[in-house]
Amino acid sequence: MAHIELISTKTCPYVQRSRIALMEKGIDFIFTEVDLRNKPDWFLEISPYGKVPVLKHDDKIIYESAVINEYLEEVFPEPSLMPKDPVDRAFARIWVEHCNSRSMSANRSLLMCQDATEQQKLREKLAEDLLFIENEGLAKTSGDGPFWFGDKVTLTDITFFPLFQRLCATEHYRGFKIPDACQRIKALIAAMKQRKSVIGTSLEDDVLIKHYVRYAEPSKAA
Repeated sequence: MAHIELISTKTCPYVQRSRIALMEKGIDFIFTEVDLRNKPDWFLEISPYGKVPVLKHDDKIIYESAVINEYLEEVFPEPSLMPKDPVDRAFARIWVEHCNSRSMSANRSLLMCQDATEQQKLREKLAEDLLFIENEGLAKTSGDGPFWFGDKVTLTDITFFPLFQRLCATEHYRGFKIPDACQRIKALIAAMKQRKSVIGTSLEDDVLIKHYVRYAEPSKAA
């Protein structure tokens, strides 16, 4: 059997995506934790950007969470975590890119911003992004199911969930709440929380809130 090792830290939203994907596919793997504040030389040798997560599959090294999950989908195609229809698969990838380039950035900017006036602008920007996801994404593809493409979990759901889960920290530090109009997002979050893969990779809200103090209130970080 192939040897698979996933290297990161448990608080990382990006590695949670790959952990969920591995568990959804029923793939045995080893999780190795690395100290991101004091990255060892062996890690820097296999991660050219010094970023997590990193996947080791036998003698192969793969990095970047979206690429790792696409790799897992190709090498371990069953059960599939992508829609069957080619157009839906294209939109699944479009929304993964949206999460990585827009949604994660909007949340990170709000958490790290120290100016009260600018924080309000960033709260509005993040709310607009979630409403865009709700109306231009989920409302058009999810049908009657709770997930992005209906009743079946895909890499798109897996990509967004760690972000949605970490909004507890954004609420705590910046008073941000998911807009009431985002009912499909809330249904997706509730459905994902029932899955064993999510239960097995999730941290308690207070742990996440404590972790993100370094970004939201750096003067209070240990």
